[in-house]
Amino acid sequence: MNSTVFPLSSTTELRQQALLCLIEADPRTKAAQTEELRARYLRGELTVQSDAHLTAPDGVPGRPDRPELVPPLAVKRRAMNTVEGRASLIHALAHIEFNAINLALDAVWRFPNMPEAYYADWLQVAQEEAYHFCLLADHLLSLGFAYGDFPAHNSLWELAEKTSGDVLARMALVPRTMEARGLDATPALRAKIAQAGDLAAAEILDIILREEIGHVAIGNRWFAYLCQQRQLDPITCFAQLAQQFKAPVLRAPFNVAARLAAGFSQAELDAMKIV
Repeated sequence: MNSTVFPLSSTTELRQQALLCLIEADPRTKAAQTEELRARYLRGELTVQSDAHLTAPDGVPGRPDRPELVPPLAVKRRAMNTVEGRASLIHALAHIEFNAINLALDAVWRFPNMPEAYYADWLQVAQEEAYHFCLLADHLLSLGFAYGDFPAHNSLWELAEKTSGDVLARMALVPRTMEARGLDATPALRAKIAQAGDLAAAEILDIILREEIGHVAIGNRWFAYLCQQRQLDPITCFAQLAQQFKAPVLRAPFNVAARLAAGFSQAELDAMKIV
């Protein structure tokens, strides 16, 4: 990505910069800004004011005019034996990764009074999600399509909005529920894409699955930290939050190995009825 595309303000505070990245509407510019933001942080050019309570301007998150956002059931499924069908699936995955950039940036700026390691973790996630988005968007171009060419839904960001008032709820229900569902779904998607002959896309999914295990592990780490801080039982707390916020019901098949690698305990998986 071209790191010269970074028209952000001169502030050297990480959370303010993350908010500026979040409101950027152009996906490629957002991805480039996010990669440069992490590079600047790793070079020691940015500070973290964890006690600052920031206010978001209008336009959070920034997103392009396309794709058209429709209800989940209105997103049509297309056959994998056509280029358009494969492109529609790659587009759906690119849209998930674009949302994931926004979710990680939102986790950085929105929640105050967390350890600096928390902000560093979610900045890493944002940068890796930007990389995933660009891999998928580039592959989509190789198929003759572009991000925005197919309708998409907004359910992932809707859950982020519901949990915007409490970092505990956000950690419980976005990385540990929605993103963990990606660990379950990716192997079958990879097999379907490989069977259709798109080995380049299958290799991209291998990269994404490997790094998403780390992202879910970060969610698990900070959920456990917050439960300990608030003296809450993680299993009971998760079940209560899932009910309170009407989180999507977990459905098989489950990638148990990936979930264990991402830091779920066997007791948690048993409680979720994941065996």
